[in-house]
Amino acid sequence: QVQLVESGGGLVQAGGSLRLSCAASGLAFGTFGIYAAAWFHQAPGKEREFVAAISYLGGITIYAESVKGRFAISKDNEKNTVRLQLNSLKPEDTAVYSCALDRRVGTPSRAPGSYDYWGQGTQVTVSS
Repeated sequence: QVQLVESGGGLVQAGGSLRLSCAASGLAFGTFGIYAAAWFHQAPGKEREFVAAISYLGGITIYAESVKGRFAISKDNEKNTVRLQLNSLKPEDTAVYSCALDRRVGTPSRAPGSYDYWGQGTQVTVSS
């Protein structure tokens, strides 16, 4: 079965950086490359929100306005890994960050319902 495991979360001061990773397993050999990938976050008491997404070959990236210019998503199709670099962190970035995969070509989706597989998430806490 497909599993996504996130890592790299933690506690950081405002202005700091973190690098999140999402490792995928259980996919048929060589098929990770046909999936678009995304990161979403969910803060306590709030709905899950889109953060960033990348197309299946990595040529298209899209970001939420709130993180544009601060976060960067990347995808390594040889290592079955998706990463999210978080820079200039703000207290409002505090949330559980989850990665997700969607078998599609073209522009990746911002809608959680489009995604087929999800990880459990990793906590990011930014102190002021």
